[in-house]
Amino acid sequence: MALAALLVAIGVVIGALGSHALTNVLSPRQLASLGTAVDYQLFNALGLLVVGLTMRTQPAVRLRLVAWALMLGIVFFSGGIYVMLAGAPGFLGYVTPLGGVLLIGAWLCFAMELWRSGR
Repeated sequence: MALAALLVAIGVVIGALGSHALTNVLSPRQLASLGTAVDYQLFNALGLLVVGLTMRTQPAVRLRLVAWALMLGIVFFSGGIYVMLAGAPGFLGYVTPLGGVLLIGAWLCFAMELWRSGR
């Protein structure tokens, strides 16, 4: 849960940086991509917090896997966009779709786990 809070804080910082310091550096399309990366980071980090709270009342190995998939999904999806906007080599952009798949898989697994537990 601490990592979720840290990811939210980092997302807010990157979002503020994008809307203030990078408006003259990035193109409108790049700013839109940055906004998408920040949104995904913030929403999924808050979701990670919910998973952490759920783990307090429902300890399950699968919930740990959900948490890891969310963390890696955020790093790969949002981080992939961030590094591409910073000028990283193009091949690093391939981690972004992997991050999206991890995020989708994490939420599907979380839904299944909640369904199984009757919550």
